[in-house]
Parts: sequence; C-alpha cells; structure tokens
Amino acid sequence: MLWPAQAGEASGVARAVVLVLLGTALLALSAKVNLPLPYVPMTLQTLVVLMIGATYGWRLGSATMVAYLAEGAIGMPVFAGPVGGLVPLLGPTAGYLLGFVAAAFVTGLLSERGWDRSVIWLFAAMAIGHVVILAAGFCWLAFGAGLGVEKAWLVGIVPFIAATLVKNALGAALVPAARRAADRRG
Repeated sequence: MLWPAQAGEASGVARAVVLVLLGTALLALSAKVNLPLPYVPMTLQTLVVLMIGATYGWRLGSATMVAYLAEGAIGMPVFAGPVGGLVPLLGPTAGYLLGFVAAAFVTGLLSERGWDRSVIWLFAAMAIGHVVILAAGFCWLAFGAGLGVEKAWLVGIVPFIAATLVKNALGAALVPAARRAADRRG
C-alpha cells in the first residue's frame, strides 16, 4: 500500500478520508479523458481504478469506488462527460461502473497477497481486474440493456482490448514508481 496505516495511528480515519477523496478526484479526472464511442466511451478510469486497488488495498480501494459511485449518484459530474446522477448507473455504462468496485477489490486483494511486488504479477493482477470490469460491462450490455450477446461483445469488449493491454502495462509501471517516490519521501 502506498500510504500504509501505522499501528495505533489516531489519524487512521483522516488518512482514509483523504485517500478516498484523492481517489474519487482522480477517477473523476480520468473520466474526463475520454474517446466517445457508441454506447460506452473509452476513458482512463479503468487504469485509475486498478491503480487505486493496487495501492490502497481491497478495503480502501473498494470503499473509494463506492464513494465515487455515490458522488455520481447524488449528481456530482464525476462520470464520463459532464455527467452525474442515476442515468449512467442505469444506462449502458452501469455494468462497467459497478464492475469498478469488484475490480478494485480483486486487484487490492491480489496486491495485498504480494502480486504488487513484481511488474509481471502486477500486470496480471490488473489484467484480472480488467476482466472483471469488462465482464460486468458485457453482462449488463447483453442482458440488462438488452443488446444481446453479439452486439454487447462488439461494442462492449472488442474496442477496449488493445487499450486494456496498454493500461495494464502503464499501471504495472506506474504503481512501483509511485511506491519508490513515496519511499524516498518517507
């Protein structure tokens, strides 16, 4: 974890609040960097989700995703485009957004089990996280949004495959670099 809680640290709640707010701010910014596609835009959000999971761990990573979704649900414009409210949580992007929670959980859990100690293992952990997000998005598009399996595959998976590999590589390089910078600081 990037900023581990210290045993007996009285400011543990303040630390968690700061990290959640930082994480949701980074997610909101990453949502604004997007390539509009039919149904679901391509953003940098999945990179940030997985980096948060890897650096925060499964508990705080998942809590950060829940806070992000709650911010959006109450109308804060944190989703792709100038969007907030329930529409993104019920429309074509719903599965991906809900998949963020599960992906942060899985990536955080794997990181806490040592998968973040090697670029190759971290790449694998992030790949698993991406599979979780894409599977949730695919299932929602195919069955929740009623696109059917073939169309959901073509618009909800295929356009994201190459970007997923690039984001995995970027995340697997950035997380250790951030840790080294934090270690030098501390």
